[in-house]
Amino acid sequence: MKKSSLLAGLLVLSATAAFAEESPKPPLGFFVTSTGLGKGADLGGLAGADAHCQKLASGVSAGNRTWRAYLSTQAEGDQPAVNARDRIGNGPWANANGAIVANDVAHLHGDTVELGQLGNNVHRTTNLTEKGAQINGVGATPNQHDVITGSKPDGRAYTDAADHTCKNYTSSGDGTVQLGHSDRTNRGATGGNVSWNSTHASKGCSQDNLVSTGGAGYFYCFAAD
Repeated sequence: MKKSSLLAGLLVLSATAAFAEESPKPPLGFFVTSTGLGKGADLGGLAGADAHCQKLASGVSAGNRTWRAYLSTQAEGDQPAVNARDRIGNGPWANANGAIVANDVAHLHGDTVELGQLGNNVHRTTNLTEKGAQINGVGATPNQHDVITGSKPDGRAYTDAADHTCKNYTSSGDGTVQLGHSDRTNRGATGGNVSWNSTHASKGCSQDNLVSTGGAGYFYCFAAD
């Protein structure tokens, strides 16, 4: 190989490497709360949960974005149901390491056959807190993989008469709340860790009940702007 060709090749590689190093990672747009509120599934309703997301995001210099908790509420009285999927903006969303977990709402929930086969990128190694830490899953002590969502797999609220939201996140006593698993195994999973947002109900709404089920009162936060 001629020296000129070799030199040109090295310059291209050098420029490519420099570009890769200079490319900024996407801003934080998704995380699992690093702490709960300590009152079980009583999060102060959607407003209290959103405020907690905003506070945690502000603690890692991401408070300039509008944060929403991934939570559905059930219809009550003259108040209509709220779907978690309708609260979180349009995406894409990146975790604390800059990895895109989903491109948009349809990708996040597998709304089409093609998207369902593709699968989102929300699983054990990408479900990070705002600080970039993994959540304790099966095999860790304590196991804290249960994440509060109150949602069906499609990200929508339940419409039956049962309580799936601990009275819309205002109860630490009666009721139950639907949970997802933060340590969902990526594509092709079998067994219990197949859904990030709707796996099973809690034993109850208190902090003790959430802990004994396998959680700590954590929930997902998404940047909605």
